[in-house]
Amino acid sequence: MGGILEGKRILVAGVTMDTSLGFAVAKVAQEQGAQVVITNFGRALAITRRIAKRLPVEPAIIELDVTNDEHLAGLADSLRTHVDGLDGVVHSIAFAPQEALGGNFLNTSYADAATAFHVSAYSLKSLTTAALPLMGAGSSVVGLTFDATVAWPAYDWMGVAKAGLESCARYLARDLGPKGIRVNLVSAGYTKTIAAKGIPGIEQVEGIWGERAPLGWDPDADREATGRACVALLSDFFGKTTGEIVHVDGGYHAMGV
Repeated sequence: MGGILEGKRILVAGVTMDTSLGFAVAKVAQEQGAQVVITNFGRALAITRRIAKRLPVEPAIIELDVTNDEHLAGLADSLRTHVDGLDGVVHSIAFAPQEALGGNFLNTSYADAATAFHVSAYSLKSLTTAALPLMGAGSSVVGLTFDATVAWPAYDWMGVAKAGLESCARYLARDLGPKGIRVNLVSAGYTKTIAAKGIPGIEQVEGIWGERAPLGWDPDADREATGRACVALLSDFFGKTTGEIVHVDGGYHAMGV
């Protein structure tokens, strides 16, 4: 029997290290039968090319900076050299300047907050519309978020950007639904990624999920659980689900103090 993504073509935007959630999604997607294309840009692209060899099948890699209008305008043509269409797009992209993190919320400049919003929230719209010429009815867009219903220590303007991402996903679901395209997010528990490690003071929260999640939570081992949830949303099994946020955090989000 084939996997649940057998024959599907999936773009995973934002894969750097093999500890990244994007890598976990790409791995599970390939295991479930998908043809995967991944992206990164700049100096990180060289790292991505090395890390890609650790996937079950070495994927095609496209340079894509989601804040670069030329990259976005050329995305569809770049993809056509590898696939003849897209069945799914995964947004695994987030960034905030150090000045917008680590307890500096009240002192963050608009320019730094705007950078966080552009890369981490608006890019869901820009990536999706850039890929839209290759997508048709039945396609799925999946993004990765970190629960934006509360204020986290150290997360600061990235938390605000994630709230924007979650709202953006709902508006995309509204506007793309008539085209038969679904848009959903996966809200993962704290995971030890290179991005998370770069947040000053994040150690204040990193152990909470393991202590309070009823199913338990391992910030290293459970990144694959997040990848599986994304793949499920990319598949036809969630054909009538859109505008949703699926929590993959061991149940932590549903617990009280």
